[in-house]
Amino acid sequence: MSPVIEVRDLRKTYGAGDTAVHALRGLDLTVEKGEYIAIMGASGSGKSTLLNILGCLDVPTSGKYLLDGIDTGDFDEEQLSLLRNRKIGFVFQSFNLVPRTTALANVELPLVYAGVRRAQRRERALAALDLVGLKDRTHHRPNELSGGQQQRVAIARALVTSPAIVLADEPTGNLDTDSSREVMGILDRLHASGRTVVLITHEDEVAAHAMRTVRVVDGRVHSDGVAGVLV
Repeated sequence: MSPVIEVRDLRKTYGAGDTAVHALRGLDLTVEKGEYIAIMGASGSGKSTLLNILGCLDVPTSGKYLLDGIDTGDFDEEQLSLLRNRKIGFVFQSFNLVPRTTALANVELPLVYAGVRRAQRRERALAALDLVGLKDRTHHRPNELSGGQQQRVAIARALVTSPAIVLADEPTGNLDTDSSREVMGILDRLHASGRTVVLITHEDEVAAHAMRTVRVVDGRVHSDGVAGVLV
């Protein structure tokens, strides 16, 4: 079986000439189906650039990225968007919720883009909100929710398309301790249910939830810890 994520000699350069920024410098990474991985690194290490490429939000300057065995380099922007919507769920540090719409409408959005009929959208969005413990907040807008509740809505939105992969970028970065614990508990349960979870964090206590920690330094994998063994 092919890895769900496979990148080889991944490079990403912004700009050109003397002002060029080399965000990724020949990075290699393989993620098997069902893994729970934390990617760590200092600011400017390339970890966010890597996550954006893994999520098909950006494309590498060179190198190869296979998503579920599919070479993303063969896809145009529209095809990447379809692939992203079908296979990946995103959770962002800043929640990225639409301010003036309800929790339910926010969770339904990916299904709107996918052309799912209204009744089915409603059913699936309600189930996703129930999964994160927010069925009683269905009609609340983001400004009526706590930070932790907003992040749980964002997780429900990430799950509503039933993605095989969940990518989380600093999912607890804007949360207090109790809310962070709730959010990580949800991610833990998602992994336990069989989903592949890849998260970016600078917090050791968050990374400790993962089964594997990859540290990125200067655009390359510096260390890869699996079950307590550093490689």
